[in-house]
Amino acid sequence: MRCSYAWLVTLRLLEFVVGDNEASDLLPVRSPALLRAHGARRGFWTVLDEGPVEQCLALLLELTDGTWTAQHVTADAGAENGRTEDGEALAHHDGWVYVFGSHFGSKAGPLRPRRAFVARFREQDAARGLLPVQVVRNRFRIHRAVNDALIKAPFTPLPPGDQVRSRFIGATVARGTARSKGWVERLAVDDLPLNVEAVAFTPAGTALLGLRFPVTAEGDPILVELAGVPQMFAPSPTWPEALGTYVLTGVTPPGALAGFRAMVPGAEGDYAAVIGSIDALGKGSVLLADHPAGGEVTSRHVRFRLPDQGHRITGELVADLAPFHHVEGLAELDGSRFYVTDEDHRVALWVG
Repeated sequence: MRCSYAWLVTLRLLEFVVGDNEASDLLPVRSPALLRAHGARRGFWTVLDEGPVEQCLALLLELTDGTWTAQHVTADAGAENGRTEDGEALAHHDGWVYVFGSHFGSKAGPLRPRRAFVARFREQDAARGLLPVQVVRNRFRIHRAVNDALIKAPFTPLPPGDQVRSRFIGATVARGTARSKGWVERLAVDDLPLNVEAVAFTPAGTALLGLRFPVTAEGDPILVELAGVPQMFAPSPTWPEALGTYVLTGVTPPGALAGFRAMVPGAEGDYAAVIGSIDALGKGSVLLADHPAGGEVTSRHVRFRLPDQGHRITGELVADLAPFHHVEGLAELDGSRFYVTDEDHRVALWVG
């Protein structure tokens, strides 16, 4: 593994309180109108991880005088207000900002349908007042597409432990069956629970999903490429199709399990990402009870390119972010690196 530059810089910490909440992901603001409306020279979107998506969008802004501030964005999802939770990943595509739910559940299971959503908005609309947000809840259709792709993958995903299978898949099927939910037919007993933590769109318009879980049997992070995400929002929607799967090699610490935590497209057709633990320590995680090698893993900033053919990606280590276990977002902007970390009751932005 080659490190392109060492983790020797001193990071500057900026702390914000935004609704007594923690942040997930970091996405540069592209709209000049939005920056002007706040008197800012640059800024980032983040999504807070507790509550429905329309209540969890926030801006981290550097004002023209060099000070930083956080702004909770007032948004409206119409008929979908209050029907989502656990937004995790942000990405730009075709003039929209997309927000992906984790598609996961609580740390002890089961899966939660409210987390199986994709939302989008036009960021310049936030400069005009109430931000309209479009939301599509896919009722485990993405779960099904990804699991079908993993069955066909040219690598072996880590088999779930007995508790994971029971608490996440078995309990979800039982709950949905008891409530006569139609989405039960999209779950199978051998499915893997998904935890979507990172998303980036490719130049072709497909979406790369970076999974925190599952990982491969060797402990490496997995990417799944989806086509048709924008078509979910059409008046007559169609559902995404998984085109393929990739495994990111050469970046997982020996003997550990590491999943994606964040991902952004680079300026030269590459991608930067953060990888780290498959779940948080000390919070009753069923994943870690069954797979303890995925817990004591510090975060790493890595870089990679999609292969012209095949499924194996060789990653390059950019920076070892130890001792951080909980880097949730990454941005590379104006020659600086920005990381947002998951902290108790605050948003922590590290600038280097």
